[in-house]
Amino acid sequence: MNQVDLETNKNEDAMRLAISTMKQRLGTIEQGGGKKSLEKVRQRGKLTARERIQYLIDKDTPFIEIGAFAAYEMYPEYGGCPAAGTVGGIGYVSGRQCMIVANDMTVKAGAWFPMTGKKNLRLQEIAMENHLPVIYLVDSAGVFLPMQDEIFPDKEHFGRIFRNNARMSAMGITQIAAVMGSCVAGGAYLPIMSDEVLMVEGNGSIFLAGPYLVKAAIGEDVDAETLGGAVTHTEISGIADYKFKTDEECLDQIKRIVSKIGQGPSAGFDRIAPAPPALPEAELNSILPADSSRPYDMLEIIHRLVDHSAFDQYKQDYGKSILCGYARIDGWAVGIVANQRKMVKSRKGEMQMGGVIYNDSADKAARFIMNCNQKKIPLVFLQDVTGFMVGSRSEHAGIIKDGAKLVNAVSNSVVPKITIIIGNSYGAGNYAMCGKAYDPRFIFAWPSAKIAVMGGEQAAKTLLQIQVASLKAKGQEITPEEETRLLKEITDKYNSQTTPYYAAARLWVDDIIDPADTRSHIAESIKAANNAPVEQAFNVGVFQV
Repeated sequence: MNQVDLETNKNEDAMRLAISTMKQRLGTIEQGGGKKSLEKVRQRGKLTARERIQYLIDKDTPFIEIGAFAAYEMYPEYGGCPAAGTVGGIGYVSGRQCMIVANDMTVKAGAWFPMTGKKNLRLQEIAMENHLPVIYLVDSAGVFLPMQDEIFPDKEHFGRIFRNNARMSAMGITQIAAVMGSCVAGGAYLPIMSDEVLMVEGNGSIFLAGPYLVKAAIGEDVDAETLGGAVTHTEISGIADYKFKTDEECLDQIKRIVSKIGQGPSAGFDRIAPAPPALPEAELNSILPADSSRPYDMLEIIHRLVDHSAFDQYKQDYGKSILCGYARIDGWAVGIVANQRKMVKSRKGEMQMGGVIYNDSADKAARFIMNCNQKKIPLVFLQDVTGFMVGSRSEHAGIIKDGAKLVNAVSNSVVPKITIIIGNSYGAGNYAMCGKAYDPRFIFAWPSAKIAVMGGEQAAKTLLQIQVASLKAKGQEITPEEETRLLKEITDKYNSQTTPYYAAARLWVDDIIDPADTRSHIAESIKAANNAPVEQAFNVGVFQV
């Protein structure tokens, strides 16, 4: 076996292990609050959140889950909050792409943690940006009281959900709410602000204050069913529109309602008959080096993602540290902006490091993004970036000016942007390549992703210098052994914050995906985006030249 084969095998082993770890963790998350909680759900004749979604969506169609790792390893003092207590994503119902949001009642009775609010707002944001009908499967005890100050009062907190309900209604976006369990306090506004409300008898209830609070507030004795059950709200208050005996009957009615929704205008993105890549997608696992500092050819990844492996490069011989070009993914026309990770040489004879953005590559990418906006072509960013080039040569050449040009083009782009973080995503490179702060319609990460202000080694050494200087200023001498221990401690902590799981837990990325699913996620993202016409004119304002 030659050196190339050994390297390929090593890369593949590392990626397979990373994918296996991801799937194991996902398996645990999918168990929600655990076996005891699941048994309680079964005893009440209810389906779980994931079972409800599976029953609702069309058979043999994709479900693009968003935020499966939300709140991962967060809130340990409260026993954790798997998937932030909500299962959500884009699925097909009666042939129509819909945003589905389901409370997971096995996780603290579906109570809202701070990350639950953030996740629900992200799901609503996706629905609003892409004009997707929204189906809420409600089963929640409301705000998690021990953390009410972090979920209740602020602009991006719980109340924003209901504002979005109203905004979506004004935008003509259909919202359907099925109350299949508790729906309490402020949360009661969500279904009532939806277009149609369905309830399950015996399990579904809607009220601003439950029986205990009613008793404490006004001394009235009343049971939950009389106070706000399905019969009460379909026959007395008129708040709900339909009642059903079982979850399944309720979900069947949702399918019937969705089947009759009229088609809206589309963005008109170009699509032809899909074709698979000419090169095997399975080889995606063996291209990315196990060591993220090692070079590789990003074209090898692109050729395994695009139809026919056909990639028409733009300015192929200029600004080579960023690859730009036109391609198709599942038939959809796309413009791809990707970091080239191998060492390249400019016509002037300058050697340029892979993954670094130089003056010429920033200039090229900015112009390409403008072209895609002119032609109404969605953009796909493939990130493996360590940042912009530094040093006097770059500074004198105006790297900040050229970087600002790229950031401007990304910021003001009006066509949908879809970002895949493949490897490194460091510093201002994260921004220029359409990181979370730049409003990508969707942003996914491979298990190999690393997201931070700079690489772990550089950051740790910088932090160590600061800490050692501070200790010496206080008159403390640091031995080489203590310095080594401190460096390891700092490095371990910093590296733990750069993992894709840390990012996905905080919704800096929408989900962590298997590289083999990259094509399908991009295709479904563009299909969703095609529901929303591009109405804003492309304008970059004051442009650095």
